[in-house]
Amino acid sequence: MKPRATSATTSSTTSPASSPVGLDQSSKPPTNRALVPGALGWMLVGYVAISALCLFTLANAGDLSLSRDPLQNLIKTVGEFSYPSFLDVWFGSTELQYRAADGRVLRTENMQVRELAFLNGLARATWTTFQIATLGTLLAALLGLPLGLAAAKNLHAPKPLASLARGILDISRAIHTLVFGLILVGIVGLGPSAGILAIALHSMGTYGKFYAESVETLDMGAIEAVRATGATPSQVFFNAVLPAVMPQYVSSHLYIWEFNIRDSTILGLIGAGGLGLLISESVSLFQWDRLATILLVVVVLVTTFDAMSRRIRQRLL
Repeated sequence: MKPRATSATTSSTTSPASSPVGLDQSSKPPTNRALVPGALGWMLVGYVAISALCLFTLANAGDLSLSRDPLQNLIKTVGEFSYPSFLDVWFGSTELQYRAADGRVLRTENMQVRELAFLNGLARATWTTFQIATLGTLLAALLGLPLGLAAAKNLHAPKPLASLARGILDISRAIHTLVFGLILVGIVGLGPSAGILAIALHSMGTYGKFYAESVETLDMGAIEAVRATGATPSQVFFNAVLPAVMPQYVSSHLYIWEFNIRDSTILGLIGAGGLGLLISESVSLFQWDRLATILLVVVVLVTTFDAMSRRIRQRLL
């Protein structure tokens, strides 16, 4: 009996010390993981409430009404888009006659030659659009880099400079590219220059935000180690910051470049050149077959660039 009592006593006295895992688990503070679903739930409720409010106010104002016969209009539009104008290069009439009301032939036109000339103009407009997007994106990257570095919290820029940089980036992202384009067309005149500057001023805010967020995720230990050697701020940037964030910078650049190609296709609507001018002309003249051709070119251009940039991003990351 004594050995049993001794063993029981020993086990009772030594079990707490011999089970630190149990003590650690009991001493752990409660986690806040349960709060995450609740927060997401409240966010979802708020989003649904805002959406319902928008729907109710639009319906109450009568702004959700459709046309008299939307189905018939849809069928008509699909029919007009089903024959893109580029097919006339092969299947268009070589002797299309335009007649007066009394039947007299006013002129005869070769649709194949006419459409080929249009495609040549379309190719030039596509190249202009690509130039606008490329140069505007490059200028935005250069302008956004110093602003993004100044806005990064972990680089500890002077507070007035950091606040100014964040304010400029916020304003840049808040104003749409078309608004910048409208302003710049009045300043620099019609043409691609206004489109390039409009792309640059809007994308500058996006670049700066991406730059700042990339820098804020860095391990500051490596940066402080370089600073401890007496390196200048430029040396710290080129030796510690830039090599670490370069893959993210390149990925962001490709993404914004792709987005700007899409965005630059509509800048011609306000006189900035490129495909937007042809889109405006086709819509004004109700040339839906030519509009279908232009939209096909836009889709091919964006899809091709997206596939190329995706491969590059996959190799980088």
